[in-house]
Amino acid sequence: MPNVSNLDMMMNPRSVAIIGASKNPDKVGHVILQNYVNAGYSGRLYPVNKDADEIMGLKAYARVGDIKDRIDLAVIAVPAKFVPGVLEECGKAGVKSTVVVSGGFAEIGQVKLQEDLVKIAKKYNMPTLGPNCLGVMDPRSRVDTLFLPTFKLSRPQIGGVSFVAQSGAVGSTILDLISGEGFGLSKFISYGNAAHIDEVDILEYLMNDDETKVIVMYIEGIRRGRDFVELAKKITKKKPVIVLKGGRTAQGMQAAHSHTASLAGSWESYEAVFRQFGFTIANDISELLHYAKIFASEPEPRGGRIGIVTNGGGVGVLAADAIGNSGLLKVGSLSDVTKKELRRKMPPLVNISNPIDIAGDAGEDRFNTAMSLLADDDGIDMLLVIALFQTPGADSTVAARLIHYKENSEKPMIVLTIGADYTRMHKIMMESAGLPVYDSPDAAVKALKALLMYYDYRNNTP
Repeated sequence: MPNVSNLDMMMNPRSVAIIGASKNPDKVGHVILQNYVNAGYSGRLYPVNKDADEIMGLKAYARVGDIKDRIDLAVIAVPAKFVPGVLEECGKAGVKSTVVVSGGFAEIGQVKLQEDLVKIAKKYNMPTLGPNCLGVMDPRSRVDTLFLPTFKLSRPQIGGVSFVAQSGAVGSTILDLISGEGFGLSKFISYGNAAHIDEVDILEYLMNDDETKVIVMYIEGIRRGRDFVELAKKITKKKPVIVLKGGRTAQGMQAAHSHTASLAGSWESYEAVFRQFGFTIANDISELLHYAKIFASEPEPRGGRIGIVTNGGGVGVLAADAIGNSGLLKVGSLSDVTKKELRRKMPPLVNISNPIDIAGDAGEDRFNTAMSLLADDDGIDMLLVIALFQTPGADSTVAARLIHYKENSEKPMIVLTIGADYTRMHKIMMESAGLPVYDSPDAAVKALKALLMYYDYRNNTP
């Protein structure tokens, strides 16, 4: 298998050749080249097209071998039948890594064509991603092989979450959603059929990548089960891994094979491995994002005792129910000192308990008082703040106060808010500042539980 250190050439190339670049805006090669230009890629770009002298103001070359510069990455976007020949040219030209976005290989039964691709990659020791993939994106290096234009797919800000996707469709959807969730991207790798570079290679690379703090992955199958297990033993001791597995049912397994030629395997076997080695399992795309944003922003919790501050009593009750049903978390008990201070500082209508309902007329000062006192209580490990912006006292000053408090908080803190346009405006405001916001008690509590479960595993497993 490829040396994973060579994947850095793919993520941080100083020179990129786009093979199949085109003047036609409807062609994949045109979109990829345009994305590099739009992203402000500072390295050297070389369009390769035998029928063009220049594309987008850049000199075009008939073959990659005609380029005199060293090529760190070649992005191949030509019909499948031409890929082995192009890959051979890349090998002879000394190209350091390749991404094959072209489809039409094992996923449609063209197994021999895919085997030829692998033989050439191995022959030249040339790490090759794909085929049938979106490729890679790195906001720091401005690498962007995605053949989806920026006006259709938003690009996330720079951050610490790296996302690995076997499916380009799932990957692009989640990338689009990430850009509105308030946490940033470190690296995106869509690997498709995994003919040469597979999920084990990618995870090993990201495990040792200092810029990656959290790994999020969508997989349909794992080819090297034994190697994956050996890696799984190590990776979650260094950083959290959140996984969404496609192909859990017989119907899903069949769909996975026709999608990426993946051997999906038994869900029960995968689930057992994930749980044994501390992976955080997401059951759908929403959970994947919910877990990613709490891991991206929150510190390690000391325990599972939750302090609830709410300006709506009923939602506080629902949150307490969700905590009670979690099987791991519990509503924390407030100390006598905390209760005394709350009683002194809160109006008479506020009942001093946990959850503490600070009432619908609560403004920023009352939120701040309640959060500060609960956070300082040794019986509280994490804060769940419920801010309902339909109430008379809740407005942008409350959102700003929550943001300010979060910046100085040493305990995990998340926000629950439910509503339409006015609420969404404040949700965006808070998440853009790195404060995780959830729209249901169950989602918020599941995220807190996932955070605690991961650190329990990490700290208590030899």
